[in-house]
Amino acid sequence: MDRVLDPLTRNLTAEAARILGALRLDDGAQARMEELAARNTEGQLTPEERAEYEAWVSACDLVSILQSKARAWLSHTAAG
Repeated sequence: MDRVLDPLTRNLTAEAARILGALRLDDGAQARMEELAARNTEGQLTPEERAEYEAWVSACDLVSILQSKARAWLSHTAAG
Protein backbone atom coordinates (compact mmCIF):
# COMPACT_ATOMS: atom_id res chain seq x y z
CA MET A 1 0.00 0.00 0.00
CA ASP A 2 2.89 2.35 0.77
CA ARG A 3 4.10 2.09 -2.83
CA VAL A 4 0.76 3.50 -3.95
CA LEU A 5 0.24 6.11 -1.25
CA ASP A 6 3.75 7.45 -0.59
CA PRO A 7 3.91 9.45 -3.84
CA LEU A 8 0.69 11.14 -2.82
CA THR A 9 1.87 12.03 0.66
CA ARG A 10 5.24 13.26 -0.61
CA ASN A 11 3.34 15.84 -2.66
CA LEU A 12 1.04 17.10 0.09
CA THR A 13 0.86 20.73 1.05
CA ALA A 14 0.33 21.69 4.66
CA GLU A 15 -3.20 22.82 3.83
CA ALA A 16 -4.03 19.56 2.04
CA ALA A 17 -2.62 17.53 4.94
CA ARG A 18 -4.76 19.46 7.44
CA ILE A 19 -7.88 19.04 5.28
CA LEU A 20 -7.21 15.33 4.93
CA GLY A 21 -6.72 15.02 8.68
CA ALA A 22 -10.08 16.69 9.30
CA LEU A 23 -12.11 14.44 6.97
CA ARG A 24 -15.08 12.86 8.70
CA LEU A 25 -18.20 11.07 7.51
CA ASP A 26 -21.24 13.30 7.36
CA ASP A 27 -24.14 12.47 9.69
CA GLY A 28 -26.07 10.52 7.04
CA ALA A 29 -23.07 8.43 6.04
CA GLN A 30 -22.15 7.80 9.69
CA ALA A 31 -25.70 6.67 10.46
CA ARG A 32 -25.71 4.33 7.46
CA MET A 33 -22.34 2.88 8.44
CA GLU A 34 -23.57 2.28 12.01
CA GLU A 35 -26.78 0.68 10.73
CA LEU A 36 -24.85 -1.67 8.46
CA ALA A 37 -22.37 -2.48 11.23
CA ALA A 38 -25.19 -3.38 13.63
CA ARG A 39 -26.92 -5.54 11.01
CA ASN A 40 -23.57 -7.19 10.23
CA THR A 41 -23.03 -8.02 13.91
CA GLU A 42 -26.50 -9.56 13.98
CA GLY A 43 -25.77 -11.53 10.80
CA GLN A 44 -28.66 -9.86 9.00
CA LEU A 45 -27.02 -8.19 5.99
CA THR A 46 -28.29 -8.95 2.53
CA PRO A 47 -25.60 -9.67 -0.07
CA GLU A 48 -26.05 -6.12 -1.40
CA GLU A 49 -25.74 -4.63 2.08
CA ARG A 50 -22.66 -6.75 2.77
CA ALA A 51 -21.03 -5.39 -0.40
CA GLU A 52 -21.98 -1.84 0.60
CA TYR A 53 -20.66 -2.35 4.14
CA GLU A 54 -17.39 -3.83 2.89
CA ALA A 55 -16.97 -0.87 0.51
CA TRP A 56 -17.53 1.56 3.40
CA VAL A 57 -15.03 -0.29 5.60
CA SER A 58 -12.43 -0.31 2.82
CA ALA A 59 -12.94 3.39 2.13
CA CYS A 60 -12.67 4.27 5.81
CA ASP A 61 -9.53 2.15 6.16
CA LEU A 62 -7.94 3.95 3.21
CA VAL A 63 -8.86 7.37 4.60
CA SER A 64 -7.43 6.37 7.99
CA ILE A 65 -4.13 5.36 6.39
CA LEU A 66 -4.00 8.63 4.44
CA GLN A 67 -4.77 10.60 7.59
CA SER A 68 -1.98 8.84 9.44
CA LYS A 69 0.44 9.64 6.64
CA ALA A 70 -0.75 13.25 6.56
CA ARG A 71 -0.20 13.61 10.33
CA ALA A 72 3.27 12.09 10.01
CA TRP A 73 4.03 14.46 7.13
CA LEU A 74 2.88 17.45 9.20
CA SER A 75 4.99 16.32 12.18
CA HIS A 76 8.04 15.82 10.00
CA THR A 77 7.54 19.20 8.30
CA ALA A 78 7.07 20.98 11.64
CA ALA A 79 10.24 19.37 13.02
CA GLY A 80 12.13 20.82 10.11
